[in-house]
Amino acid sequence: MEKVQGIDMSLRKIYKEIKIKDLNNKLYRVVNIKEFIDHIENFHSSGTSIHEEKGYFFKVDDAFRERLNKIKKIDCK
Repeated sequence: MEKVQGIDMSLRKIYKEIKIKDLNNKLYRVVNIKEFIDHIENFHSSGTSIHEEKGYFFKVDDAFRERLNKIKKIDCK
């Protein structure tokens, strides 16, 4: 199973959601994958930045975006 800061890809196939461990190792449940990925694409499209969501912090870099793009190809058609 491939992970991005702790993305649980097995749940994605069943529940259409992912769980991500943030920079503080706290588990965050992404309920709307498409909305999450769209935000990353619109506001964190290049370089390295920190995305904050509901008190969780994620390092957004090329590796993070690439793995989200793989999820988008599967889930957000």
